[in-house]
Amino acid sequence: MALIVQKFGGTSVGSIERIEQVADKVKKHREAGDDLVVVLSAMSGETNRLIDLAKQITDQPVPRELDVIVSTGEQVTIALLAMALIKRGVPAVSYTGNQVRILTDSSHNKARILQIDDQKIRADLKAGRVVVVAGFQGVDEHGSITTLGRGGSDTTGVALAAALKADECQIYTDVDGVYTTDPRVVPQARRLEKITFEEMLEMASLGSKVLQIRSVEFAGKYNVPLRVLHSFKEGPGTLITIDEEESMEQPIISGIAFNRDEAKLTIRGVPDTPGVAFKILGPISASNIEVDMIVQNVSHDNTTDFTFTVHRNEYEKAHAVLENTAREIGAREVVGDIKIAKVSIVGVGMRSHAGVASRMFEALAKESINIQMISTSEIKVSVVIEEKYLELAVRALHTAFELDAPARQGE
Repeated sequence: MALIVQKFGGTSVGSIERIEQVADKVKKHREAGDDLVVVLSAMSGETNRLIDLAKQITDQPVPRELDVIVSTGEQVTIALLAMALIKRGVPAVSYTGNQVRILTDSSHNKARILQIDDQKIRADLKAGRVVVVAGFQGVDEHGSITTLGRGGSDTTGVALAAALKADECQIYTDVDGVYTTDPRVVPQARRLEKITFEEMLEMASLGSKVLQIRSVEFAGKYNVPLRVLHSFKEGPGTLITIDEEESMEQPIISGIAFNRDEAKLTIRGVPDTPGVAFKILGPISASNIEVDMIVQNVSHDNTTDFTFTVHRNEYEKAHAVLENTAREIGAREVVGDIKIAKVSIVGVGMRSHAGVASRMFEALAKESINIQMISTSEIKVSVVIEEKYLELAVRALHTAFELDAPARQGE
């Protein structure tokens, strides 16, 4: 008998019909002998509807009261699923984050989990019940309802799995696993049987929307095996684990991630003096703008050109801050570009293979795609290119690294 935590997202519980289908799936697992804790999101669109209601009252809802409103979405789905299970003869009980006592800090709308009291859940499991828990929410030391931010139900599922020392945390979603890249861009993309936490973190941070980054970090920290599965299609999904299988068949690259939401800013003719990078990025950081890639080039006239990327939504704000900085430090000009994209290759196999970056650059060169910026880590190489070449670049790299070849033996 295994202890499994299953998490179903908003589309999986988006209607009564789908909640009934989830109940059938949970019953099937229960009859197979597994102990089950089920974590649910609100119905798809419900959280946005609740936020909209709050904003009809005020443009700036008080964070504490906003948490009280948006947490009600999950309360509806957990009660409905518990009813559906009981109707099927499966003993079940639903709990809000407060009732389970998922203790968080007091950062409303983006709280972090501090501790979980698992006694109530363990007692119910021992009594043969399926425990249905509201995702996305908790309670702080003052008894105030808190929420974990967008995608927080994934984090709830992983945190409960860690606290209960579950055999596996299964994330049910609208895809049947993690793919080598987005199948909408590369039809030959393949579902991965297994991927490491490190690789999944890179893929998630680089634009893959399958899992929320915080949940992968949490799973990696507590070594909780994660499995991504389709809510309504049978299949093995993708297992995310700490194991790095050393074998001759270990692929160099596991996947290709990309992000269209990038913008580039360059401040030119900056005096090349100590501390200039801080003078440029300090005000950007103080404006709560996150910087991604950075390149600095020193010119022959003892000035430097400093280039960095930000999220496209932050471009106008960052441009205004940089214009002010340019005047203060005597730089020549500020230029920007919002028609760029970032493409990244990811794989733990890079650690043991040389020439990965040059193979990437060669594949892009063959398609006459110019590289504007480069960033590397131990298991990742990222490049910035013109946005119009994004899909061509992803397809070229997918082929160059043999990701669209027939599945290797054992996959």
